[in-house]
Amino acid sequence: MKPNFSLRLRIFNLNCCAVWGPPSHRADRMRRLGDFLNQESFDLALLEEVWSEQDFQYLRQKLSPTYPAAHHFRSGIIGSGLCVFSKHPIQELTQHVYTLNGYPYMIHHGDWFSGKAVGLLVLHLSGMVLNAYVTHLHAEYNRRKDIYLAHRVAQAWELAQFIHHTSKKADVVLLCGDLNMHPEDLGCCLLKEWTGLRDAYLETRDFKGSEEGNTMVPKNCYVNQQELKPFPFGVRIDYMLYKAVSGFYISCKSLETTTGNDPYSGTPLSDHEALMATLFVRHSPPQQSPNSTHRPAERSPLMSVLKEAWTELGLGMAQARWWAAFATYVIGLGLLLLALLCVLAAGGGAREAAILLWTPSVGLVLWAGAFYLFHVQEVNGLYRAHAELQHVLGRAREAQDLGPEPQPALLLGQQEGDRTKEQ
Repeated sequence: MKPNFSLRLRIFNLNCCAVWGPPSHRADRMRRLGDFLNQESFDLALLEEVWSEQDFQYLRQKLSPTYPAAHHFRSGIIGSGLCVFSKHPIQELTQHVYTLNGYPYMIHHGDWFSGKAVGLLVLHLSGMVLNAYVTHLHAEYNRRKDIYLAHRVAQAWELAQFIHHTSKKADVVLLCGDLNMHPEDLGCCLLKEWTGLRDAYLETRDFKGSEEGNTMVPKNCYVNQQELKPFPFGVRIDYMLYKAVSGFYISCKSLETTTGNDPYSGTPLSDHEALMATLFVRHSPPQQSPNSTHRPAERSPLMSVLKEAWTELGLGMAQARWWAAFATYVIGLGLLLLALLCVLAAGGGAREAAILLWTPSVGLVLWAGAFYLFHVQEVNGLYRAHAELQHVLGRAREAQDLGPEPQPALLLGQQEGDRTKEQ
């Protein structure tokens, strides 16, 4: 690797909102998105909510001269909606489907059916290894009473762990996607503190776009204005996060968002705003990483957010256990009712009524059984993340006893792979 190595990367990210139905103007937006990507010629275009295989194949064919490499990450029932288009050859591909993803009986929300996931592609660029991740986390439907908070925190932890364990051979790590979290939300802080990823909006030298970098803005005609009432300038829930390891340094020269309109035609490409960044990678790391600052473990931002996430997952487990117990009582009552109906039918006194009530009673037992099984699975999923966090916190306390000021990132083994490569 040459000492004066320098590489420019242009990255595009958009939640396409490619839903079915005439009001969305999906076909027209896909056509204009393809035209825009061809004209701009990014190194990487990472998209979310491309639900239709037909839409992906249309974009793949339209973009093939500019982006010869493409992949659609499939999962769940209707698909993860994640896809990537690359100007450079893709060396490796894999994906991870999140353990928890909402509730199947909340059909009007639909997240469970999509099989939310994170997709990974590995690129080799001039001898540098780039791990690019694209993801879409569970939506937040009610900020005041967020029944999916524990699921989204668990997803953020799973995402952080997936990045940590798959990026040890990477020189540069890039994460793009719709995290469905505000910058100060617990899951967002957990993800950034654990992985060491930096926010392009906060790091860029040159920003152009919507107020405060928001990616859902009232000016956009596809946005639900009622949902944005508490946020007059919009919300920032789509991100570009990055970091460099093993002796490389990455910086964001410029970041731009759309502002409720297509940059060319004036009509929005989606209900989300697109993110467009120019990143520079060079072979000259900074003198000191922000993660290596010396401070007591219990007062570090990392430890604070780990403890908060552990508490939130514990609350989520308690709620899931309550629902499982409730389903158990319903199953018991349903079986008791079925037994009573059998007695009545055998006695002949209320045979017709017993026969009429038999089918709904069986349905009740089956529904409660499915409800019980799902929430038991939810308990186990939350317990897994909760146990991992408890292990991390336990190791932190042990390391704290060995010295007055342990370094959180090092004592948790977060950057062991990176340090090995640098040595």
